[in-house]
Amino acid sequence: MQIDTADLLERFLRYVRIDTRAHPDSPTCPSSPGQWDLIRLLARELQEIGAAEVGTSEFGYVTATLPATPGCETAPVIAWCAHVDTAPNLPGGAKPIVHRAYDGRPIVLPDDPTQRLTVETIPFLREAIGQDVITASGTTLLGADDKAGIAIVLQAARHLLRHPEIPHGKIRVCFNPDEEIARGVDKLDLTQLGAQAAYTLDGAERGEICHETFSADAARLTIAGVASHPGWAKDVMVNALRLAGRYLAALPMAQSPERTSGREGFIHPISCTGSAEEATVSFILRDFEVEGLAAKRALMEQIAAELRAAEPKARVELKFTEQYRNMRYWLEQDMRPVEFARAAARRAGVEPFAQPIRGGTDGSRLTQRGLPTPNIFTGMHEVHSQREWVTRQDMGKATETLVHLAQLWAGR
Repeated sequence: MQIDTADLLERFLRYVRIDTRAHPDSPTCPSSPGQWDLIRLLARELQEIGAAEVGTSEFGYVTATLPATPGCETAPVIAWCAHVDTAPNLPGGAKPIVHRAYDGRPIVLPDDPTQRLTVETIPFLREAIGQDVITASGTTLLGADDKAGIAIVLQAARHLLRHPEIPHGKIRVCFNPDEEIARGVDKLDLTQLGAQAAYTLDGAERGEICHETFSADAARLTIAGVASHPGWAKDVMVNALRLAGRYLAALPMAQSPERTSGREGFIHPISCTGSAEEATVSFILRDFEVEGLAAKRALMEQIAAELRAAEPKARVELKFTEQYRNMRYWLEQDMRPVEFARAAARRAGVEPFAQPIRGGTDGSRLTQRGLPTPNIFTGMHEVHSQREWVTRQDMGKATETLVHLAQLWAGR
């Protein structure tokens, strides 16, 4: 199979230059205007490659159809999905650099030379020797998460439309906003999407086929203190910031991201704002089992109760919001979508493997909502950092995997 990886690379470089950083405090969907720029571009490119039923919803969901080839009209409808936004923690709008035929020497990012990629500190980079490695310039995200996924989906769609001799059933394409702030598929109409199974192209190293993610909650702690002039504050003032600090200090470090790995979950404070009068702390909670997530909620409630008892004049409120659940709970009831993805990877010459994702994908929510959605590799590494990178060759193998996957669902 000859995938046009030159075109694949050009698409990817085009997409990562657009700043699509998600804004968690925005009430709109998409949460940032830059996402609309990429959304409109993708709609145009889907039309240019000949996709049918190209549409964009008021909430920024781009959908399109690859019609079934003759004789495959009754095959199950599948969907390929990727998200347009990038993480809020760093700027987007990359200045991408292609390191052709990477030779194994340290990659120093020119806009911030302290950002270095070496085979000693990034073991996966050793496997990329000889490949074309793409990075940003050092001060932004690259945006491979998930513009690599977008480029792969579009390239696979283009390949099928250019090769009508390849049999496949109806395929739906979906690009969505705001995955990075856990709102990626909240407003997606699954009836309109019309798929029986779906795949997110949002995975990491070559061969990774994931059907298990964290379960996730968010929490917000609000502390209202007692205001007073600091010169006459004795026995009157209750400083909300100090109470927030006491709460954070009471959280066990053993349950922090810095101290956990594998199947261990964590409680992670992500922001703290406020004043002496009122303070707010935001958290994310993660665990692979809902029982573990419940235990973390209970621990946070216990610390809040202890804070109320220690300072009864303060008002301490703790609220939790469900974000997503481990998609394994549903996928293990019917592993066919996972098994097809593994078989497709093997046909592409890639040995598939499974590992639990210490994070989530839109597939978590889609699966929970009734659309089984495993996650397929894109080749991205060091995501959510200035050192993010991906290779042209790994993206090409993911594209091949999708083309084979389309045939497997058609019984070919």
